[in-house]
Amino acid sequence: MEWQFAILIVVGGSLFLMMLGLPVAFCLLAVDIIGVYLWWGGVAGLEQLTASIRDGVGSFILLPIPLFILMGEIMYHANIVPNLLNSLDKWIGRLPGRLSLLAVGGGTLLGTLTGVTMGSVALMGSTMVPEMEKRGYQKSMVLGPVGSIGVLAAMIPPSILGVLIAGLAQISIGRVLIGIIIPGLLISALFSAYIILRCTFQPSIAPPYDVPHSTVAEKVISFIHYVLPIGFIIFLVIGLIFLGVATPSEAAATGVIGCIIIALIYGHLNWKVVKKSCWGCLQISIMVLMVIAAARAFGQVLAFSGANAGLVKFATDLNLSPMSMLIMMQAVVLVGGCIMDIVALIMLLIPMYMPIVKAFGFNEVWFAVVLLLSTTIGAVSPPFGLDLFALKGTVGPHNKLGDIYKAVLPFIVLDLVVVMLMIAFPQLVLWLPDLMR
Repeated sequence: MEWQFAILIVVGGSLFLMMLGLPVAFCLLAVDIIGVYLWWGGVAGLEQLTASIRDGVGSFILLPIPLFILMGEIMYHANIVPNLLNSLDKWIGRLPGRLSLLAVGGGTLLGTLTGVTMGSVALMGSTMVPEMEKRGYQKSMVLGPVGSIGVLAAMIPPSILGVLIAGLAQISIGRVLIGIIIPGLLISALFSAYIILRCTFQPSIAPPYDVPHSTVAEKVISFIHYVLPIGFIIFLVIGLIFLGVATPSEAAATGVIGCIIIALIYGHLNWKVVKKSCWGCLQISIMVLMVIAAARAFGQVLAFSGANAGLVKFATDLNLSPMSMLIMMQAVVLVGGCIMDIVALIMLLIPMYMPIVKAFGFNEVWFAVVLLLSTTIGAVSPPFGLDLFALKGTVGPHNKLGDIYKAVLPFIVLDLVVVMLMIAFPQLVLWLPDLMR
């Protein structure tokens, strides 16, 4: 069977089922079963499919996913976020667009706690948008910053999508999580600079208002009480990975312990919080691990069908330069992210892209980080960016989807600037991982 026909069946069938509204995992599993009958010997191949699924979810390297999810659930249900935002608010002072800056700063710190894009957007939308509207902020400075912070949740470790991409590509999860730090902070800095500059020249879009004065002592005490403990959790996760003291799985476990300790110190840890956190972790983890299991088998079906080998040969026969090939691959990601779920997009592209990455000699960690940002941009891009839908569900009927689409466009441009910088200067990604022990 020609490899083009194999790709048409596997990829085309997956996309068709997704368009029908079936969950991503079930779409991939259905195509996997078809592939079993075509390329794995029919019924006998079902045993191989079962073994592939078992190996897909039983891999130790995927353990950080449920642990990172549990971290975010504990911090969310223990009501740590409001105190964190209040502490940041004291330090921002009277800067132009201060509430928009607070949304970006809060989104950056939330990224270290949740690692889930939609969760961060929904949480900040429900907490920040009413106050911003009350202060007379225009939609561009309300919906734009809040709708775009999901990118920070993906690009600030721990990142569930980062672990997902690294796990599927079978590369170092620790190096990917460390590699996203500088690009993630760069995105946060660009967002903040844009807000300050625009609000300086257009003060009407974020009217200034009287801010209660806080002494230096009050700021320091607030920082020690509410921000420093978050830094402790960051060290338990990212610091231990960077120093080579713990694997990503071990660091994720210590992060969970750190979250439990902080919730206990604040007096917010009770049976209700534990129950909600565990139940939320279970629901999200099952969804993610089902997708991973189906995607692992999906990648094997592509390999057995000859589609991967044919695609690599086709790509190399184009005689494109490595940079041209990279740009073309990212263009597919950016367009695909605008019209489909980013998890589904990752599931489809990783099995096809990684053989090409190896054939062209790209650094796999660097490519994974570039791919992570490109796919995450899709979550905030019209018309089907899921983060935008999550924001719409929290901001009330007076904010239309069209308003959200228009507000996030400048921030999407800034995200694309960071993509181009990472392509032009790979050390933005690789410098910190190269320092790891």
